[in-house]
Amino acid sequence: MSVDDVIFFDEKNGVSNEVSMNDKAALEQLQLINELNEEENGILLKLIETFVSKKRLKDYLQKNIAAL
Repeated sequence: MSVDDVIFFDEKNGVSNEVSMNDKAALEQLQLINELNEEENGILLKLIETFVSKKRLKDYLQKNIAAL
């Protein structure tokens, strides 16, 4: 894979640059997150990353245990 393939991956693979949000409550919460001070924002992002990592690990383990 070339550098151009990495840089222009979205364009070459039809990935949209726009993000749509159907849940208005979630969109409002995301907008309010941007208004938090830097420390609060950092704490919230760490919490989110913790839950995302936990889910990824759980999915990975379930997939690999099922393969045994």
